[in-house]
Amino acid sequence: MNHPQPAAAPTTPDDAAEASPPLRWGAEDLWLQLQPLLPGVSVEVVAQTDSTNTRLIERARAQAGQRDAPVTRPGELKVFGELPRAPYGRRAGDTEPCLLVAEHQTGGRGRLGRDWLGTPGASLTFSLSLPLAPRDWSGLSLAVGVALAEALDTELPRIGLKWPNDLWLLDGPGRGRKLGGVLIETVPVGQRRMCIVGVGLNVLPQEAEGLTHGYACLQEFDAEASAPRALAAVAAPLVQALQRFEAEGFAPFAAGFARRDLLAGQSVTTTGPEPLQGVAEGVDERGALRVRAGTLHTLVSGEVSVRLRDRAC
Repeated sequence: MNHPQPAAAPTTPDDAAEASPPLRWGAEDLWLQLQPLLPGVSVEVVAQTDSTNTRLIERARAQAGQRDAPVTRPGELKVFGELPRAPYGRRAGDTEPCLLVAEHQTGGRGRLGRDWLGTPGASLTFSLSLPLAPRDWSGLSLAVGVALAEALDTELPRIGLKWPNDLWLLDGPGRGRKLGGVLIETVPVGQRRMCIVGVGLNVLPQEAEGLTHGYACLQEFDAEASAPRALAAVAAPLVQALQRFEAEGFAPFAAGFARRDLLAGQSVTTTGPEPLQGVAEGVDERGALRVRAGTLHTLVSGEVSVRLRDRAC
C-alpha cells in the first residue's frame, strides 16, 4: 500500500472515532461470500493495528514455527532450498486463509519503504492471506490491480493502473491522482508459500496537502462510497482473480490492464540500477514494463520506480 503520509491529519484517531458513527462491516455476509471460494477462510475486523500485512506475516511465521522466515515480494521470489516442515503437531489448517481489515492502520507499509497512513473511516486498509502456488509469480500485482479496478469501476474506465501496483483516478490521458495501492509479500509455511495481498484505498476526502502523487478518493465518482461498501465490492473478485492467476498466470488479465494502463504512450523516467528516460509501451506477456529508450527495455516489478516525466505524479 504505497502512499505518502499526509503532512498533517485534521483530527486525532480518537477524535475521528468520536466524530463518525461506527462502521458496519457485515463480516458475516463477507464470510458467506468468501467461504465457497476459500473454504476455511476467516474474516477479522480490528479497530486499529500497525499494518495488516505485518500482522498476517507474523501469524504465518508463527504457524510455520520459523520466526525469521524470509519475506519476499513476488517479483523478487528467491528459492531458499526445501521449505521447512511445520512443527510436530501443527495442523493443515495452519495455512487457512484470512481477510484482516483495520479501521485504522498506524504503520501501513508500501513498496520501497514508503508509508501509508489513513484517517479512520476515510480509508479502506486490509490484507488477504492465502496459500498460493502459481507457476510464475510475474504480473501478480497487475492482476490484483485489474481485479480491484474492475470491481470498483464498472462503467467507462475512470480508474487507471500505474505500473506496477498503484490505482489512480484518471483526469485525462496519462494524468490522474493516486487512489490506492497494493503491496504483495510471500512467506513460507511448511511446504507451502503464503501470499499476503495488502490493499489500501482512499474512500472519503482527507487532508492531503503536499502529496507528490495528488489525492483522489472513491467518493469522487460514487456518492455513497464507504469503506465497508468498497470492501464488499472487491473481496470476492480479488479472491477469484488470485485463483485465476494461480491457474493461468497474467495472460487473462493482460487486456484488462492495457485498457487502464496509465503509462502507455507517455514519456517516463525510471529510477533503478539503470535509470531510463523514454516512452512506455505497455507491458509484455509476463507483466514487465516496456520502455522505448533508443532500444526497447523491459523492467520487472521490484526493480524500479516509474514517474511520469514533465508531470506531477
